[in-house]
Amino acid sequence: MKKIMFVFGTRPEAIKMAPVINEIKKNKRFNLVNVITAQHREMLDQVIDYFDIPVHYDLNIMTKNQTLSLITALVIERLEEVIVYEKPDMIVVHGDTTTTMAASLVGFYNHIPIAHVEAGLRTNDLYSPFPEEFNRTLVDKISTLHFAPTSRSKENLLEEKIDSKKISITGNTSIDALDLTITEDYHHPVLDQVNPQNQFILLTTHRRENFGNTLTSIFQVVLDIVNKYQTIEFIFPVHPNPRVSELAYQMLGNQERIHLIEPLNVFDFHNIAKRSFIIMSDSGGVQEEGPSFDKPILVLRDVTERPEGVEAGALKLVGSDKQKIMTELERLINDQDYYQKISSVKNPYGDGKASQRIVETIEAYFDQ
Repeated sequence: MKKIMFVFGTRPEAIKMAPVINEIKKNKRFNLVNVITAQHREMLDQVIDYFDIPVHYDLNIMTKNQTLSLITALVIERLEEVIVYEKPDMIVVHGDTTTTMAASLVGFYNHIPIAHVEAGLRTNDLYSPFPEEFNRTLVDKISTLHFAPTSRSKENLLEEKIDSKKISITGNTSIDALDLTITEDYHHPVLDQVNPQNQFILLTTHRRENFGNTLTSIFQVVLDIVNKYQTIEFIFPVHPNPRVSELAYQMLGNQERIHLIEPLNVFDFHNIAKRSFIIMSDSGGVQEEGPSFDKPILVLRDVTERPEGVEAGALKLVGSDKQKIMTELERLINDQDYYQKISSVKNPYGDGKASQRIVETIEAYFDQ
């Protein structure tokens, strides 16, 4: 049996890795080893519990005021010991986190093949998003297998002289995860707080590049909308980072139609998103999942590494400009035909079978 090691440390990674891990678990050719770094402890644990992901090693690197340098150093130091002991035949990483970058380096230094799920995403701006653009570019340089979610992602890799034989277009595993979470029979206490005659906008924001004045602008739009439209409410699962939460409660707390709540587990988030009117987010995963919810997605970023959704018309890139966000929101609120056009776009990021394709490609690699 070949030993396949998965390394991840954040909530989005766990959501997108869960379907792949499930496929590996069902395959008798592979022995599974899961290593979590707990780069984001509490939010990661929610997903692990929900998907019942077995954890074989917990590096437990999370500290107060952790820096990117410290995360990198701790992952490299602690993962090295696990790899030397376990001797995996392949390491599977996901996306663009600091955990992913550091784990790939350790694998590379130990001559272990790296398989990169969600390979080839690019903005071509090294500092936006930061540090994700650097992380994923580095990981793709040293990976053996590249699982590109779309043809655009594959083209990005080919432009960087990655061997086409190492690239597979799989779709995005986030779409696979929706099959494990969405249900018709759903209830959450926050939905009871929303007037049944009203519609609610789901807001999420957490990216470093949106901290400070940018976040202030986004929150001001939220206030302006609820003041102008009495039938619109907001549900905002507040990220635990103090730079988000402190400003959120300062600006948006004690507002009757703005519901600030704790971060949602993946089951609750997907089902609340499915019932929303509009989704506003700077999350990469939400950009991928959103079209499957049949909702317009306003992307609170100036650039995106997921242009397929913008080109298809499912995503609207509004950045952090107050007037641009306000204009787009008002058009969606007031123009029903425009709303229907955006919310009916087919999801360009996958068909729910990405994990199956990934495991088949790993099998083929070891058959060579």
